[in-house]
Amino acid sequence: MSTTGTSTAAQAVTTLDEQTTPAADSAERPLTTADRCDVCDAQAYVRVVMLTGELFFCGHHARKHGEKLKEVALLFQDETANLTAGS
Repeated sequence: MSTTGTSTAAQAVTTLDEQTTPAADSAERPLTTADRCDVCDAQAYVRVVMLTGELFFCGHHARKHGEKLKEVALLFQDETANLTAGS
């Protein structure tokens, strides 16, 4: 067996590992007005990081889908308290 084949297999494993890591940084960062809900394009107050990437939700859609998302999320960043912070 050639070492070239082994090297190619190792590269394939590395590629697979890279594909199964979160596409987005899983650390919390402040959400900004540039972050928009993936459903309705309103300002996002919730960020959900999963293995395949991240999703953003407004308060309404976060409440609607939140329980299911929490089950599969690596990170569920909820900043909906900011909706009433200025009141």
